[in-house]
Amino acid sequence: MSRGKIIKDFIKRRELLVSPGAFNSISAKIVEQSGFDSVYMTGYGAAANLLGSPDIGLLSASEMIKHLSYMSESVDIPIIADADTGYGNVLNMYRTVREYEKAGAAAIQIEDQCWPKRCGHMDGKQVISAEEMAAKIRAAVDARQDEDTVIIARTDALAPIGFDEAIRRGNLYKEAGADVIFVEAPPDIDKLRQIPKLVKAPILANMIEGGKTPVLSAEELQNLGFAIAIYPLSTLYVMTKAVKDLLYELKNTGTTQGKIGNMIDFPEFNEIVQLSKIRKTEQKYNNI
Repeated sequence: MSRGKIIKDFIKRRELLVSPGAFNSISAKIVEQSGFDSVYMTGYGAAANLLGSPDIGLLSASEMIKHLSYMSESVDIPIIADADTGYGNVLNMYRTVREYEKAGAAAIQIEDQCWPKRCGHMDGKQVISAEEMAAKIRAAVDARQDEDTVIIARTDALAPIGFDEAIRRGNLYKEAGADVIFVEAPPDIDKLRQIPKLVKAPILANMIEGGKTPVLSAEELQNLGFAIAIYPLSTLYVMTKAVKDLLYELKNTGTTQGKIGNMIDFPEFNEIVQLSKIRKTEQKYNNI
């Protein structure tokens, strides 16, 4: 079964697909080993991981594709991959989808922001016309080599233009061929409830701790009618706090011993990165 079909089967069964975010290959591997059925490659996390920068459109398509290829090599579960705006016009979108597929994406998320884009929970967003985005979606659909590759169309129109326009765009993008619709940053539970009722498509919910949207549980989102729930930044945020706490301890005490209980140890980390599996492969060829 293709990785994209795994996602489509969740949608067909009306079973919420929970996809935690990963900002690099080791975090993706931990998501998989924790038993999740998919992982979300966050552009916000990629910018932080690769550049130490905020999500303001600094990464290029080629950098994101390379990042995706490393992550794809590290896991077998489907990757929902953030492709920002497709990095240009309809022709750029076409090539982006082709390259993302080759790099291992099972689902490709594209959005209607102006370039350079910014994180959907930041202020000051601007969007292109709905008609231009619909054309880019058609190009994305035509570009995919595997019919099971999922095209996720995100609209950021709610903040700059309004809720009604975001709903209109969601339905328009579905008509253009998108498999899943993502209305970014609804500011309250009432609007979260309305989106799956008003947009006639499977809907993705974006749960960012401290963002503009209330963070709900998977069960609550399932009951509201969402198809996919991403928790894109949870792993990044918890890692950042853990590292800060550790370095504070070392700076102020001169030792890491007070944080040993919060760490994975050397043997356990080697199991996470599957050193024993690699050693078996090495021995197979060394014994010939």
